Amino acid sequence: MKFKSVLFLCVANSARSQMAEGLARKLFGDDVRVQSAGSAPSRVNPFALRALSQVGFDGSDLRSTHVDTIDPAGVDLVITLCAEEECPLFLGEARRLSWAMPDPDRKKEDLSDDERLHHFCVARDAIAQRLNVLAALRDAPEPLAPTEFHASVRVPDLPAAARFYSWLLGVEPKEWTHRYVTFVSEALTTNFVLLVDDGMTLHQDTLYHVGVAMPGRAAVIDAHHRAVSAGWTLHKPARTTWRGTPLHELWLKDPGGNLVEVYARLTEAELAEMPEDMQPIFLAEDALNV
Repeated sequence: MKFKSVLFLCVANSARSQMAEGLARKLFGDDVRVQSAGSAPSRVNPFALRALSQVGFDGSDLRSTHVDTIDPAGVDLVITLCAEEECPLFLGEARRLSWAMPDPDRKKEDLSDDERLHHFCVARDAIAQRLNVLAALRDAPEPLAPTEFHASVRVPDLPAAARFYSWLLGVEPKEWTHRYVTFVSEALTTNFVLLVDDGMTLHQDTLYHVGVAMPGRAAVIDAHHRAVSAGWTLHKPARTTWRGTPLHELWLKDPGGNLVEVYARLTEAELAEMPEDMQPIFLAEDALNV
């Protein structure tokens, strides 16, 4: 997600959009031009300023602005924060996101100052977390081009879950054992596995993980090099494995430590090259140094 300028919108440009502007300024610094505006601007809510000051932002220069004064040509991304109200109309070709959330001012409620400030802080923290995700996406590496998505989830009742997901995905299970049920949906290009949550240890390399399929061996090797370049954690480098399901595969760990498999199925010609000892063949030059 590439952008050099962002505009936050709500009706009064008083609370939510002002906190978003302040937090975004602090987060992006000079890298991104940050603005906020509204269709009926009023004033910057004092509780918004207090909430911002608690996280180290001086909002004394924040001002309520009318959306009509913003040049559409200078905005790459528009983020609306209105929930109950009708958000301002903004012309232009900028990408739009909706971060709808209730007005923290809660004008119709009889609240003490501390209670009202609490609602502003809750909104501030929610906006801050969304901004952190936005910042992480802004400089994300160029994506892969997977041909299939694979995911597994634990379930306490395997038969009941098999019945539910058969209905949800619109396909019958491809296969099942006493511990898992596998669905393959060609329409959704999805490989989905249900795993019984019986307290026993699961073999994560083969079952409990997220996976994406690639077109072939070269794409897995390319994914290996791109993962290294991006600074992702390699769990197992790109290699061809023969035991179990023969695959070209690369194992990564996401930022939370969850296993992610990038894989490609072998062609008939590649299967014919299987060595007698069935030992994995490393595909990337730097694989043995991982």
